[in-house]
Amino acid sequence: MTGNAGISVSELNLMVAEAIRRDPRTRSVTVRGEVSGFKHHIASGHWYFSLKDPDAAVNCVMFRQNTLKAKIRPRDGDSVLADGYVDVFPQQGKYQLYVTGMRPAGLGDLFVQLEELKRKLAAEGFFDPGRKRPLPLSPKKVAVVTSQSGAALHDILNVSGMRSPSVPIVLIPVTVQGAGAGSEIAAGIREANRTDADVIIVARGGGSAEDLWCFNDEAVVRAVAASEKPVVSGVGHEVDITLCDLAADVRASTPSNAAEIVFPDRRELTTRVRLMRSGLIRAQAERFGKAELRLQEMNRRLAALSPEKRILLLTNGAALTRERLTAVMRALTETRQNELKATAAALEKSVQTRMLEGQHAVARLRERLAAVNPMAVLNRGYALVYSGEEKLLTSAAEAKGHREMTLQFADGRVGVTGKEQK
Repeated sequence: MTGNAGISVSELNLMVAEAIRRDPRTRSVTVRGEVSGFKHHIASGHWYFSLKDPDAAVNCVMFRQNTLKAKIRPRDGDSVLADGYVDVFPQQGKYQLYVTGMRPAGLGDLFVQLEELKRKLAAEGFFDPGRKRPLPLSPKKVAVVTSQSGAALHDILNVSGMRSPSVPIVLIPVTVQGAGAGSEIAAGIREANRTDADVIIVARGGGSAEDLWCFNDEAVVRAVAASEKPVVSGVGHEVDITLCDLAADVRASTPSNAAEIVFPDRRELTTRVRLMRSGLIRAQAERFGKAELRLQEMNRRLAALSPEKRILLLTNGAALTRERLTAVMRALTETRQNELKATAAALEKSVQTRMLEGQHAVARLRERLAAVNPMAVLNRGYALVYSGEEKLLTSAAEAKGHREMTLQFADGRVGVTGKEQK
């Protein structure tokens, strides 16, 4: 790298950059100086400026991620303390201070005290988001705690006049800078609570950190926290944040922004009312439609559960069941009658058949009986012989022992006397 050929400019710049980066003293420095040539690059959000003292100056850059957290917005001529690190920009071969934080010079001890007070009040819950109260949509009266001759009041009146000129403003004039201003602002907040205003604006125009320091007063924070009415804090510019902002119910970036937040735009309200009216009409129509459908459904269900309809259904069911039962009984009766008729006919036929068979059998028996009937033999000339005791005598030996006998002929009886034989 070192020889007759020499080194390139880029190599030289890199060597210097590496040497600076290896030195721990350049990795974290705090530089006191006066701001000069301040430029805010809108597109990137970076700040470019120089810090100078009577004998020297250094180029500085503060990137957007750090400017958003900055407690102050510097102006040319401001004396500040800049925290950061030193590095070399190799393309141009120049070093610059990369600023990560900034505060007014001479206020170092006050910022330490401010951080201690902030931690103390935070521990008491004064900055808790849960205690923030909503603002009235359309306030009837607004109390403004600010300087009577300051630009903040002019901005608030200008914005309120354009947006809601009919809303009255109660001015509580206070000192917003210097010794004793904090106590006066706190007293003004308490006085605003005794008015009939709906909301309170605490405001001050832009200024240095020293100018805005009174809004970090503990008395102001406690007065804001104790306020019975919502408080909107519009102090300084957008980058300025005070303890009053943290304690307020709503923090506005500027006094004008505070007025925009508190005072509703008449045209916007008119449009909102029109939209709300249309929305209510639609919601009402939808609700009525749903209610009508629900009523119809309930009527259907009620009709289905109606005692009269249930009785009618039961009556119709009973009538139908009766008709079915009657039809079944009629059919069953007819079936049984037909079966009974058939059975009776079959029985009658069977009886007749049995009677005919019986008659034939009797006739045959009669014939057989007649054939063996002794009386029938008498018709052929025979006779029966009975003793006097009406005993049938069947042999001559039996007849010998009887003198009186009776002869039975077919047409009658004849008594006879037997002749005794030896």
